[in-house]
Amino acid sequence: MPPWLEALFWGSFAGAALLLGAGIAWKLRVPPNVVGLVMAFGAGVLISALAFELVADAQEAGGLVPTAAGFLAGAGAFVGANVLIARSGARHRKRSGTQQAEESGSGLAIALGALLDGVPESIVLGLSVVSGGAVSPAIVAAIFISNVPEGLSSTSGMRNAGRPGRYVFGVWGGIALASGLAALFGFLALDGAPAEVVAFITAIAAGGILAMVADTMIPEAFEREHLLTGLVASLGFLTSFVISQAG
Repeated sequence: MPPWLEALFWGSFAGAALLLGAGIAWKLRVPPNVVGLVMAFGAGVLISALAFELVADAQEAGGLVPTAAGFLAGAGAFVGANVLIARSGARHRKRSGTQQAEESGSGLAIALGALLDGVPESIVLGLSVVSGGAVSPAIVAAIFISNVPEGLSSTSGMRNAGRPGRYVFGVWGGIALASGLAALFGFLALDGAPAEVVAFITAIAAGGILAMVADTMIPEAFEREHLLTGLVASLGFLTSFVISQAG
């Protein structure tokens, strides 16, 4: 399989996990505490992946300065964009309860928020092909595992807010497609680029992912099941670490 096609395929595959989570939430009444636990697990998975697969590899390949600069830039860019989307009424796009129904968010704002959350993860997949010649199984696993609870929690909230099924699955289908295209972009834009540039862009994605986890995933997990959030997030972290070491 050509490398560009591999990036497109795995980006779409990981993005499809959002549809899987959405389908579960749409068909089943998942208890709020279960949603919180699954979200905590996904948060731990992503934190482990960005620590051991993204930031560490970026620093090793391109140096500390580009990595640190990219990480801060990515976190700052996500927070800035998230503030704008939150002011448009999509602050609670990942919440599974009634928060989405209580704010005046437009469908477009929620869709843009979901896109903001998913694009950095997908670009990382394309970058992993650039860096290693093949996609990293640990990164694919981490993004896929974390996307399931993201789709599940957000869809639960959308359903509670009265969003129709065509809107819900239209959003997640569009995000899955955008995930594949973002991974393809990550590969095409940086194939053959200097190691420092790849490290900088990888760290931007990592910073954005960490900011997203802190702003949108951990609050939902803690509110729904605060007593076990730390333990389950630790299990997610360990699972992702084991996968990265096994690969």
